[in-house]
Amino acid sequence: MNSSSGTLLQAIRGPVLLIALGGLAAMDNFLNISFMKTWPALLILGGLLKLLERVSLRPSAPAGPPSSPFAGGGS
Repeated sequence: MNSSSGTLLQAIRGPVLLIALGGLAAMDNFLNISFMKTWPALLILGGLLKLLERVSLRPSAPAGPPSSPFAGGGS
């Protein structure tokens, strides 16, 4: 994945969560599946979208060796 897919994930996160909320509300209304039992699906979906966004925005190759907060000049 690249940064454009990360930007896409940022752009669709809100609409996807709203669609999921509407779907859960419709299930509550028409299928007698209580919203109180299904609302954690919104948290799971939001977490998955955030995880995918983070993975897609991560640089593919490091520029150099990782820096350490303990390395460098000293006193």
